[in-house]
Amino acid sequence: MEQQLPATEITALLGRGTEFEGKLHFEGRVRIDGVFKGEIKSEDTLVIGEGAEVHAEIDVATVIVRGGVVHGNVRAKTAIEVHAPGKVIGNLHSPSLFIDRGVEFQGSCRMDPVVDAKPAAKVQVAAAAKSASS
Repeated sequence: MEQQLPATEITALLGRGTEFEGKLHFEGRVRIDGVFKGEIKSEDTLVIGEGAEVHAEIDVATVIVRGGVVHGNVRAKTAIEVHAPGKVIGNLHSPSLFIDRGVEFQGSCRMDPVVDAKPAAKVQVAAAAKSASS
């Protein structure tokens, strides 16, 4: 029997003084307080803590920036929250966006539902295959 985690419980932590480079795919709630470079994907929640430095393309359900710096584009299917003294340099895309007073934001934001690009790619491949076989 799978046990549900409380909504505030952290399932993984990249703590202060830690550096990681690569692809991060996760379930649950992950908090980054260290340095991360790469790609982050999940259907769950990413928390970026004070002192964190993230250079990544982020595609998750919810992003909560509690402080620290994010360099890169952020796509969130549910919501993006940026709290002071957070800093975001990149584009934001989510149906729900909260930016606190005192946050530094450089980029553009788009507030509409986030749709996966994958189904469109499959349709294009199928159309190309169909026209090639004609």
